[in-house]
Amino acid sequence: MTILSGLMIGMFLAALDQTIVSTAIRTIADDLHGLSQQAWTTTAYLITSTIATPLYGKLSDMHGRKPYFLAAISIFVTGSIACTFATSMIELAAFRAFQGLGAGGLMSLALAIIGDIVPPRERARYQGYILAVFATSSVLGPLVGGFLAGQSTILGIAGWRWVFLVNVPIGMVALVVVAKVLNVPHTRRSHRIDWWGAVTIALGVVPLLLVAEQGQSWGWLSGRSVACYVIGVAGVVAWILVERRMGDAALIPMRLFGNKVFSQTSVLSVLVGMGMFGGMLMIPQYLQIVKGASPTKSGLLMLPLMLGMMSASIATGQLTSRTGRYKIFPVIGTALLVVAMLLFHFEVQWNTPLLETMVFMLLFGIGLGLTMQTLTLSVQNAVPAKDMGVATASSTFFRQLGATAGTAIFLSVLFSTVGGKINNAFTAAAKTPQFQQALNNPAIAGKAGNQPVVQMIQHPGSSSGSASVLSDSSFIQKLDAVFAAPFKQGFADSMHLVFLLGAGVMALAFVLVLFIKEVPLRSVSGIQAQAQAQAQAAAAAVEKAAATREADAS
Repeated sequence: MTILSGLMIGMFLAALDQTIVSTAIRTIADDLHGLSQQAWTTTAYLITSTIATPLYGKLSDMHGRKPYFLAAISIFVTGSIACTFATSMIELAAFRAFQGLGAGGLMSLALAIIGDIVPPRERARYQGYILAVFATSSVLGPLVGGFLAGQSTILGIAGWRWVFLVNVPIGMVALVVVAKVLNVPHTRRSHRIDWWGAVTIALGVVPLLLVAEQGQSWGWLSGRSVACYVIGVAGVVAWILVERRMGDAALIPMRLFGNKVFSQTSVLSVLVGMGMFGGMLMIPQYLQIVKGASPTKSGLLMLPLMLGMMSASIATGQLTSRTGRYKIFPVIGTALLVVAMLLFHFEVQWNTPLLETMVFMLLFGIGLGLTMQTLTLSVQNAVPAKDMGVATASSTFFRQLGATAGTAIFLSVLFSTVGGKINNAFTAAAKTPQFQQALNNPAIAGKAGNQPVVQMIQHPGSSSGSASVLSDSSFIQKLDAVFAAPFKQGFADSMHLVFLLGAGVMALAFVLVLFIKEVPLRSVSGIQAQAQAQAQAAAAAVEKAAATREADAS
């Protein structure tokens, strides 16, 4: 429990950052005049954390978890301070990239340490504490992020900048506690550090994620896109060759993919990561842009999703601990995620009552709660104890890889289609008597807040309206209802396409999880399993030496 207290503070830091930014990002993007560039801030963070994750896992297997956990916290806090001073979306993306280098170690190392000290069968008993951290951060994150983003200034600093600054005191506490209590026994193993593996995996992943992010604006077959395809594929091939050559010293040893559970769960983690971030990004956008909710209110409206995730996770942990069975939970979870995304696609319109939307959010949260933690448990249980760190980091890596690709692709789809959807909505609305009456009424058309729409009608193709909404959406809430409706409808229609893509991804995940073999959960912890393996190896060595002596004597 003493060790867990240190881990939970570090995990709280990482989990809070995942949720606190989501409800504030629209305000941040509007203030820095780059709503359509917001994907870069999320993608940059996910790219660096994704690439760093397996490196943390491998290095901690070799040298111990504690020094790398402390390093991860320090880097994360430093990156948070830098984000506070960003003056543009590009700067913020660069600082978030640095912050991600620390985030890559926070979650994966905490989960690996738990795997070291708690047996898989008993691990679910401790998930209540771990999930309390996620539940607290999931509820507090959107609320705190929304509250801070909703303040113009706090102590002379723009409210949204405190979204990053709040990480600093929490990080300081985490550093002190972890340094004092985290003393997990570790047997040092000498291996070469697979730096070439880190370089080649970055060379393979980054160009492919960049083209996923920018392919729509560049053109999927443009010179830059083709260059990214070629470099990315070459990087992936080079990474595989390097990892095969490095053997057990590899960043992610290729022999692990010979384990069917590991390889299938890795693919499943990619798909779940894509679907999870697709929903988690779109729902706050819908609540704030379409429904006009303030960042604070948006955080409150996200509570059904968070509570669904928390309650499902706790129930999953308790049932797994009692029965030792776990496969049924991701089967049900992925099915619920498909249903929830289809409901968002077909049923949620720009004028849908919020209560109905919140029911769908609850369903989405339950699906996530049933699925997420079981994947990590399955991977940890399927590999040898000596690979606990690299296996846990690999599971996190593939989930983050999916999340990064999903973020890039889904936001690219949203912002590449929203302009056309808004124009279509305006074309239809302009023919209605209500719209024409408002446009010809000087008392309405003359309002300062309605000028973007008036300018767009009078000067088709200008930067007002559908084009400017991509850099700053805040003006929508200043419009009269009749003028705001086409903007909201356009955004909602674009989000429908994203939710349909997400449903397709989760349907693939559902099919795949049906074929994953359920391996009985071990009853010993990672440290105990390693001790047993070392004792057996020593006994075998003694027997071999004795047999050799007998053979020599005869």
